[in-house]
Amino acid sequence: MIPLSNHYWLTNTRIPSALMVRSGQGKSRHWLTPSPAPSSDLLSVDLEIINGSITSIATSGTLSSYTAPAVNLQNGMVFPCFVDIHTHLDKGHIWERTPNLDRTFTSALTQIQIDSDRYWNAEDVYRRMEFGLKCSYAHGTKAIRTHIDSGGKLADLSLEVFRSLQQEWQDRLILQPVCLVALDYYLTPAGEKLADQIADLGGILGGVAFMNPDIEAQVDRAFTLAKERKLNLDLHSDETADPDSITLQYIAAAAIRYHYQGNVVCGHCCSLSVQESAIAKKTIALVKKAGIGVVSLPMCNLYLQDRQSGRTPRWRGVTLLHELQQAGVPVAIASDNCRDPFHAFGDHDALEVFSMSVKIAHLDNSYGNWCRSITMTPADLMGLPTVGRIGVGFPADLVLFRARNYGELLSRPQHDRIVLRAGKAIDTTLPDYAELDDLQ
Repeated sequence: MIPLSNHYWLTNTRIPSALMVRSGQGKSRHWLTPSPAPSSDLLSVDLEIINGSITSIATSGTLSSYTAPAVNLQNGMVFPCFVDIHTHLDKGHIWERTPNLDRTFTSALTQIQIDSDRYWNAEDVYRRMEFGLKCSYAHGTKAIRTHIDSGGKLADLSLEVFRSLQQEWQDRLILQPVCLVALDYYLTPAGEKLADQIADLGGILGGVAFMNPDIEAQVDRAFTLAKERKLNLDLHSDETADPDSITLQYIAAAAIRYHYQGNVVCGHCCSLSVQESAIAKKTIALVKKAGIGVVSLPMCNLYLQDRQSGRTPRWRGVTLLHELQQAGVPVAIASDNCRDPFHAFGDHDALEVFSMSVKIAHLDNSYGNWCRSITMTPADLMGLPTVGRIGVGFPADLVLFRARNYGELLSRPQHDRIVLRAGKAIDTTLPDYAELDDLQ
């Protein structure tokens, strides 16, 4: 369907207006104002692609002829390639050998420890992480940030595996590493060594914030280490149904107090949705003032939170997505864990994450804003200004769907999508689970 030529047009496409930008990097900047499609936040446009970049954008139907082969998408939707800002590739695909039988958060922690002690070596971690990369790439993802368990010997093991994968996949995926330990680890000499290791890798300082008497000191230490090494921060915060868990407040207050100039991202933030309104509003105001981005992980949190044997869950486990966005806080959505003790399912497919999130968190009243949550917003939080958006001069890294509107897009899995990288269609065949059989 997609020409092998370096110059062609995609005609009669529908693109979310929120993902269209007017500036780019290319030499040609031809732009004709697109007209709305029947869905008010979709634009009907034709895209010209030359040598892997988008060189012209025109309103569908305004050009009487084309100077190169034209592919009529018949009003199919087009997204930029996805950005998955919160994953755990090192844990992935171990459910079959180390299941979490009661499906609780506490048991997940225990099972991960058991699995890492028993099985994790360079080959095991490499192959499982690469399996996740293969899935992500085939589904249309361009950039991934993965948290990597880094306590003790795992830092040397998994960070080196990541380094190898980052180099081998650099022409296909942008990969960012985040070290992952409990924040009290940074109060120890080992924590300072880890900060040096992640700085050497060009990564992000990460950790899990738990409520405890020393939480303020732990958060301060993380900011101090990050500031000294000019590192960004990406922290797990309040992944719990406990309304007294307010680590997000401590993190936001520290960012303000330290006049922190780096980028700060907080993931989960579940307890916001079970706190009194005044407390939640105070936290959101601090997060906005501190310039923190929030990443919600609806699929994993729906799976883990409020799980009690023999009892139907009473809440969805997600944070206050609407309230955060309305306050001007950047909000992204990501996949989190795949087929491990924290989440038994998942396939590293950002579209599935978006589709599930729309239904879990009632995001269908404003598709135009929320389509950015798996594209432009996480790209901005990752410091990737040319990723997750469509415009003249930007790379033709696109995902093409037959679906003509959001209703069609989110009602089927879209397994027949076409993924373009630099204007060329890639092989979207997913890796066979049998590849990992000998690791189970």
